[in-house]
Amino acid sequence: MSVLSLNNVKKSYKLGDGSEFPVLKGINVSFDKGELVSIIGESGSGKSTLMNIIGGLDSKFEGEVLVDGKNIGAFTEKELDIYRKNKIGFIFQSFNRVPTMTSLENVELPLIYRKTEKKKRHTLAVSALEMVGLSERMNHRPFELSGGQQQRVAIARAIATEPPLILADEPTGNLDAGSSDEIMRILSELHNSGKTVVIITHDNSIAAMADKRIEISDGRII
Repeated sequence: MSVLSLNNVKKSYKLGDGSEFPVLKGINVSFDKGELVSIIGESGSGKSTLMNIIGGLDSKFEGEVLVDGKNIGAFTEKELDIYRKNKIGFIFQSFNRVPTMTSLENVELPLIYRKTEKKKRHTLAVSALEMVGLSERMNHRPFELSGGQQQRVAIARAIATEPPLILADEPTGNLDAGSSDEIMRILSELHNSGKTVVIITHDNSIAAMADKRIEISDGRII
């Protein structure tokens, strides 16, 4: 069953001289519930722009992005905010950790934004950290963790809100081979648990692990 469909999605950026530079040139693709999907392409191909649109971070585009049958392109800013909080778990290459906070506090952040009650917030954050194998690193700050451990904190933060869709932008880009394998193992487990996982990557070996591989070049699926 399709949970996410993109119909003729186009995106252009205005240049200083008033002209437009097309980044996405008519994307048509769908994602099924519980599917592990890789979107692969060279730098500048449009794959990260596509992720931003799917994640509701960029609402200025042409075409339709249907999530559970609703076009997020027609959402108000308030509706987009609710969509991001309730439907999407983001994992970024740069980890995006707050350096002064512990692993547990970092994972609790999105739950605070959702106004989750304190006791439940703590329970969900602890559970998420246990799921990624960091039960003994809950009180460590980012500078006390390896790159792979920091990315596992990022995954825990993404799944603590129990979103149905995980968007991972180059999740292994800054990691060594061993840490990359561990991150992919965790993402595969999330997919096996029923979540739809979309991985943006330029790494063919990572892309090959997915159920579905989508290759983008010059703003088009090839």
